This record gives sequence, structure tokens and C-alpha cells, in this order.
Amino acid sequence: MNISEKIEYWLDIADYDMETSRSMQKSGRYLYTVFMCQQAIEKILKALYLQEISKEAPLSHNLVYLQSLLRLNLSKAQLRVLADLTTYYIEGRYPSYKKRLSTLIGREKSSKILKESEEIYRWLKSKIK
Repeated sequence: MNISEKIEYWLDIADYDMETSRSMQKSGRYLYTVFMCQQAIEKILKALYLQEISKEAPLSHNLVYLQSLLRLNLSKAQLRVLADLTTYYIEGRYPSYKKRLSTLIGREKSSKILKESEEIYRWLKSKIK
């Protein structure tokens, strides 16, 4: 695959993950709403990295780190969202944390995270040529 095809690949699966987060929200699977938001933003950041750096992004799930490589000048609020998503992603992958996280992330919290994630996602996607 050439770089354009790789970028398109990342965009396709990022869009799919963002749509999945919306479906999880509608079905009441709030922990997975947040998990899929993290996945969507991670993948769009990796598409941007390919576009800007012309090589594969580092193997990292840390959204704050990935965005720092691109010098995106995000606001403090946007950086907080990325940091929160990274935390939920990492903790949500381990059974000992999943149960606790499921009690902390209800409908309202996941709805807020989804809205914030969608805003960041649209902004990041607008940077892809």
C-alpha cells in the first residue's frame, strides 16, 4: 500500500469506530462508547501522522503523546479529553478495572465524552487532505 492508501485505510476504520461508539451509546453500552471514541481518535491521529510525517505512527495508544508528535496546538480542554480517553482505554482493557469503570461511566458521562470526542474527531478529520 502506498501512503495515500494507508491514510484511507486509517480513515475508514476510524469512521467505523466512531459510528460504533454512537451505536454503543444508543444500546446502553457506555464503557464501550468511550472505548470506541478512543479508538477512533487514535486511528485518525495515525492517519494524520502518515500524512504529515510520511511514515507509520509509533505503536502507542496514548492520544496525548500521538497528538504531541503532530504539534496540533490543542486547547487544554481538548487535551483533557484525550488524556481521559487514554486512561479509559488502558484501564478498560483489564478485567480488574472494567467492572469499576462500568460503574463510573453512565449514560450522561458517556454522552458528554462522545460529544467532545466527535468535536475533536471532526476537527482532526478536517486536517486530512
